[in-house]
Amino acid sequence: MARNEEKAQSMLNRWLSVKKDKYKKTPGRRPFLASECTSLTDAEYWRSEILREVVKDVAQIQNSSLGEYRIRELNDRINKLLREKKHWERRIVELGGRKHASASNKLAEDEGIAPRGSRGYKYFGAARKLPGVKGLFQPAATQSRKRTRGDLA
Repeated sequence: MARNEEKAQSMLNRWLSVKKDKYKKTPGRRPFLASECTSLTDAEYWRSEILREVVKDVAQIQNSSLGEYRIRELNDRINKLLREKKHWERRIVELGGRKHASASNKLAEDEGIAPRGSRGYKYFGAARKLPGVKGLFQPAATQSRKRTRGDLA
């Protein structure tokens, strides 16, 4: 049986480590604006990173024992990341990539619920149960209009 040092020095292991490093190269720090990215592969990479962050935060916000401040903070972060993801998807199409917008909307965005008039702001997990947010989802009480003589005739 070979020793660990000998295994690490074998040609196959060295070749595999070089190959792994070649494909695992990260482009560095995410650009502040999606329009600053000039490479399609980098844009795809940053979009997938944002999706990972969204999925991680959506899983974390399901815990209702986090506290109101932390839940609101997570919900704001998720909405910010979803907006940023849309910017990256638009940039990917500009660079000649495929259109992700229709398929990816079903991933994490289905988890959130947007009340009417919120202009796209969604509430995820335990954020739906926060005080002040519950009322947004309850249907408004219908006010019965007083009948006039013209309505009765």
